[in-house]
Amino acid sequence: MNQQQLVIAGGSGFMGQNLSNHLVQADYHIIILSRSKPANYDHPNITWHQWDNKTLGPWSSSLNNAAAIINLVGRTVDCRKTPQQRKEIFESRVNSVNLIGRSIRELDSPPPVWIQAGTAHIFGDPIPEDTVVTDNSPIGEGFAPEVGTAWETALHENLLPNQRHVNLRTSFVLGTTGGALKRMVTLTRLGLGGRLGSGKQYISWIHEADMTRLIVDAIRNPLYHGNYLVTAPNPVTNAEFMHTLRKTCHRPWSPPVPSLAVKFGARFIMNTDPELALLGRRCIPTRLQTETPFQFHYLKLQSALENLLQSK
Repeated sequence: MNQQQLVIAGGSGFMGQNLSNHLVQADYHIIILSRSKPANYDHPNITWHQWDNKTLGPWSSSLNNAAAIINLVGRTVDCRKTPQQRKEIFESRVNSVNLIGRSIRELDSPPPVWIQAGTAHIFGDPIPEDTVVTDNSPIGEGFAPEVGTAWETALHENLLPNQRHVNLRTSFVLGTTGGALKRMVTLTRLGLGGRLGSGKQYISWIHEADMTRLIVDAIRNPLYHGNYLVTAPNPVTNAEFMHTLRKTCHRPWSPPVPSLAVKFGARFIMNTDPELALLGRRCIPTRLQTETPFQFHYLKLQSALENLLQSK
């Protein structure tokens, strides 16, 4: 096979599907590792291997001679943070990194590049609303920073000598096939698109197309190395986000939703964590802007939402 091979662990999810669809158009052969079959598994340039995040298997050999491993595995945080859910969130991330590490140490020709999903929540939750978070900000405290730190520690412990790594500390990825935006659009169209809580909490976001382009750039360009905060450089408050979403969806003003109502609805109707809506970070991706050639196609929220929702 003359095509370059790329391995995407967690490739059946929202970002994995966007990424693999883009890469096959660029004439890569993509090997997806996931629990369930991805929607695009029958594409001629896609091979799917099932894995369980715990044991080595036939999928391990697919990493041999691959140009890169992209690890997007991680249980969704869009859930109530019960002790069991916390355990699964933590273990899904750390175990996947350790398993990939075990596999590549047994290969004759392991991938020279490891792209790893991370989290911007590593900087803390909550933090003061007016605090600007950059790549140089200190690691925060709480469950999310604990998970993020363990995740990144596992990556460094499993890297091979001279293996280039890129760790993407990502916040809210805007897309229509997954993530939180689809739910937010539905609520907005039902007249429930008001600000949440104080509305002062910041939302740091990135368009799915920019996220995909960044990963491809990071695979190809050896200039990328280490940790990167991955958000568009123009975060907005929740109040501004909801205003822009209403405008894009052609909906009028909607009444604000008090914090107590958000907490009740999140826990007892949507079965998720209200802190995802009520807390946030004001992130500026300083390393991407000053140390790499990456150019965002979507710098402003309105243009990003218009692009995603124009045909919906």
